[in-house]
Amino acid sequence: MSRRTRKLPTEPVTATIESMTHEGKGVTHIDGKAVFVHGTLPDEEVRFQYTRKSRRYDEAKVVEVLKPSPLRVEPKCKHFGLCGGCSLQHLDSSEQIKNKQQILLDNLQRIGKVEAKEILAPMTASAWGYRRKARLGVKHVRKKEKVLVGFREKGSGLLAELEQCEVLHESVGKRLLELAELVRSLSCYEKIPQIEVAVSDDHTALVFRHLEVLTKDDMTKLTDFAKSNDLYIYLQSAGPDSITPLWPENPELSYRLDDFDVEVFFEPSDFVQVNTEINRKMIPQAIELLDVQSNDRVLELFCGVGNFSFALARKAEHVTAVEGEKVLVDRARENAKRNKIENVEFHVADLFAVDPQTPWLKQDYTKILLDPARTGADAILPTLAKMKVSRIVYVSCNPATLARDAGILCNEYGYQLSKAGVMDMFPHTAHVESIALFEKKK
Repeated sequence: MSRRTRKLPTEPVTATIESMTHEGKGVTHIDGKAVFVHGTLPDEEVRFQYTRKSRRYDEAKVVEVLKPSPLRVEPKCKHFGLCGGCSLQHLDSSEQIKNKQQILLDNLQRIGKVEAKEILAPMTASAWGYRRKARLGVKHVRKKEKVLVGFREKGSGLLAELEQCEVLHESVGKRLLELAELVRSLSCYEKIPQIEVAVSDDHTALVFRHLEVLTKDDMTKLTDFAKSNDLYIYLQSAGPDSITPLWPENPELSYRLDDFDVEVFFEPSDFVQVNTEINRKMIPQAIELLDVQSNDRVLELFCGVGNFSFALARKAEHVTAVEGEKVLVDRARENAKRNKIENVEFHVADLFAVDPQTPWLKQDYTKILLDPARTGADAILPTLAKMKVSRIVYVSCNPATLARDAGILCNEYGYQLSKAGVMDMFPHTAHVESIALFEKKK
């Protein structure tokens, strides 16, 4: 039996927004029940329309702001509210990062039961055109007789009808309509589900996923588009291993870390940080917090293609870097050769189930850097604690798991949280990127 759909009220409701969730939704209460209202700010008086009702809470969208917050700004993107890519464009950028800082501190106290001795100044950069990695959905909508390229509608599985994106790098963000027209011109336009975007320092790569074989005419159209717009075009017929360049024949993507005389090469499907400006600020800060000296032997976990590895190697005696994905480790080893860095070694290992007899675990280390995925690093912490290193720097993309792991390090393994702060890696979204320094208590 299908679950009965709760009937939505048709008349707009007037209310005062009491607070805001960590996801950027305004919160009010109607008859004692929480209602999350998208696009609102605390202390605003608004009229809203219900979009979803459930047993524990309801959701709604703002219809009219009757009494705006002084922190409210006009969203730069005309698609804000429809597109699910951004949730905070209506809030001043300086307030966005303050809120993210508070989210981090609240999580540390509530989940980890710890407080940082020093709060680092928030790290910020350009708030627009910053995004250099993205996966764009592609869909031919028969009712509209057009192809859509972009992100999904807020709270929906449907693609939003977008003309441009203000947070994507302009080489792509200003070309959504052109990309839609290009796809529509292909023979298999109904079989192109996505376009992967990867922007390097010098080039923009687009990976076209296709579920049918492209014709010679299709490939000519894609190649001509690449040449006329100075783009790299790749094709993907199946999984990531099937990605191959169409134009040019041997493309290269890379980003430079001039402070460390390093150039990091990557493939379009590799994980790299989406915000180049923040990344270039984050790496020196991590090394400064770690206080890397010429006699240090550093263990780096979740190293990826070597984003921190080579900068660390420029400062330390030796770096041992470990990553779970072999393809990224292979890339990192190649990057070490290209940069002529010999005091770094890379290993493949499942960092959520490490064998204690693994040779690299038996080496002596003085400091550790962690940059895990959203799930955090709790599985490896007991092993790291036995090393009794003086400093651990933890780069996090999830304040909740950082807080959990901070609690473990501080309350179980004799570390103190010396410094912590946030980095605005994803402006206008609720995503919180942070960095923390843990020091061994004496």
